[in-house]
Amino acid sequence: MGRQAGEGRARSAQGRATGAAAGTEHAENSAEDSVDRHIARWTGKVPFDVPTEAVITRIQLLAKHVSHGKERALAETGLQAFEFETMHRLASRGAPWRAPSAELAAELLLSPAGMTGRLDTLEKSGLVRRLRAAADRRRVDVELTEEGHRRWLDAMRWRGVAEDEMIEPLDDAERAALAALLKRMLLAVETR
Repeated sequence: MGRQAGEGRARSAQGRATGAAAGTEHAENSAEDSVDRHIARWTGKVPFDVPTEAVITRIQLLAKHVSHGKERALAETGLQAFEFETMHRLASRGAPWRAPSAELAAELLLSPAGMTGRLDTLEKSGLVRRLRAAADRRRVDVELTEEGHRRWLDAMRWRGVAEDEMIEPLDDAERAALAALLKRMLLAVETR
């Protein structure tokens, strides 16, 4: 299913590249979305800047769609959010996908007891293993198993499908322009 979705997106991208989608671009820009209806409903009832409201509300709704896409990816792989989150932190370190338990707990903002409970569940599922560090036997390292890495990769593929579907209407130049605009907004917030 993932491969078929990828092939469909590739064909769609080719269509955009040849200009086949030029007629639909105008239709999409003139089509009414839920934010247009939201703005129409509230215009004259409360003071707000229409362009600002349109941008912020669309960002909020797109963030919800991203969240739903992540939930679908987890459902497809049978993982719970806390399992994926922990495995994701381990996978980010590269092979052998290992980290000290205390370091992992700090990153995930978990107490030692909370981390132990989480690792118990993951270990019973065969997704991680705990190892005593060779240099310091008091330290416990956590490592993704091959099965854990496979399941994490599967979830990442499903997330990629959801993200690709969301951004599919934009061509490469539009994606780059949108990324630059969003970066400028984010930098302004992060550097205040």
